[in-house]
Amino acid sequence: MSRHRNRKSKGVQNSPLIETTIESLTLEGQGVAHVDGKTVFIDGALPGETVEFRYTSHKQKHDIGKVETILTPSPDRVEPKCEHFGVCGACSWQHLSLEAQIKHKQRAMLSNLKHIGKAEPETVFAPLTADGWAYRRKARLGAKWVRKKDKALVGFREKEGGFLAELNRCEILHPSIGEHLHDFQALIASLDARESVPQIETAVGDGDNATALIFRHMEDLSEGDTAKLLAFGKQFNYQIYLQPKGPETVHCIYPENPELYYEHPQFNTRVNFMPLDFIQVNQPLNRAMVARALELLAPEPTDTVLDLFCGLGNFTLPLARMAAQVIGVEGEQTMVERARAAAHANGIMNTDYHVCNLMGDKLQHEPWLKKNRYDKILLDPPRAGAKEVIAHFGKLNAGRIVYVSCDPATLARDTYELVHEHGYRLVGAGVMDMFPHTSHVESIAVFEK
Repeated sequence: MSRHRNRKSKGVQNSPLIETTIESLTLEGQGVAHVDGKTVFIDGALPGETVEFRYTSHKQKHDIGKVETILTPSPDRVEPKCEHFGVCGACSWQHLSLEAQIKHKQRAMLSNLKHIGKAEPETVFAPLTADGWAYRRKARLGAKWVRKKDKALVGFREKEGGFLAELNRCEILHPSIGEHLHDFQALIASLDARESVPQIETAVGDGDNATALIFRHMEDLSEGDTAKLLAFGKQFNYQIYLQPKGPETVHCIYPENPELYYEHPQFNTRVNFMPLDFIQVNQPLNRAMVARALELLAPEPTDTVLDLFCGLGNFTLPLARMAAQVIGVEGEQTMVERARAAAHANGIMNTDYHVCNLMGDKLQHEPWLKKNRYDKILLDPPRAGAKEVIAHFGKLNAGRIVYVSCDPATLARDTYELVHEHGYRLVGAGVMDMFPHTSHVESIAVFEK
């Protein structure tokens, strides 16, 4: 139901207030309503709310608006913890309770499985959650010296416009980063090269003194600037890296022997990583996710397991504690080398690794695919999914597959292939809140023959 107040007679600049009721929510956190039969996406609105909004843009198939007044609030509405919510683009759901967020993510996953995958799980797993704040251990922060303001900005980009947001702190970043944005800004402002440092890459590991900062710099640093960065690292116990050009130029200037690692105490494994390596950003959730994946896969001491998109061995090493042999496959040579080193460092001798582009079109020639049978398969692909390699699953004869997904649409597409082309049953599926307060949907599904 909506009351339209002469929208067509005026442009967006002078858009009048319009009252409407919100029907649903997009994954980007916009409320969905219909006015005069046309879909409107409304920033700041939640399902079930009656709101007054103004149009911010008109498009051919939909319009976009922004809430001005909430007339009837949703019971799921909460006060955003971050003072910058609505301006900073890092979060989209802080106005929605964590319990409601995960329900919306679960609904999105199940809807995709039903409509795209043409399958429904026999069991819907209880969502995996962890602390919703101060969880993010990896981030790329923008940096910019603003002459007109005579100050430096460090943080994420604004939700609208693409400029860096002026942030005091960040509630989702690990405290060693999120509580020190002012210190980063003061450091950049003090540098001779302050106009040529466009970003700071951050990575936080387990243990003490385990926060790394990579400063991208577009011109050579003076001795004075280098000294300031060294002093900054010593003051705040940061590992300081410089990146003058591409990723291959990243090098540490403090301390002499830096170390970053994360652990899975339940499986007695430890993985060392470099600041630019891919790791899961939410360590408590990652530990719970690995435990659930292994529980669902249920490897036996005699099993041979295939771990696709294995990375540094996040799943491979715990699996190796339980199975006879684990074959890890990853697309990047450096990641495979580090995975091998991690296995050796953990005293694990029953893993083997292969470098392979799992999204390529010549997979049939890969030696690990020529094996007659794997007892079980685990895969954790990027957002693009695993369409190319799943096409070969029919001949691998695995009795059980666990699929960890970061995109519900590609999980659903690949589910269709597994269920309707390769004869698997979708035994269960559930969501995992790897990125609270964002639209990111992490999920896990198990298939059996």
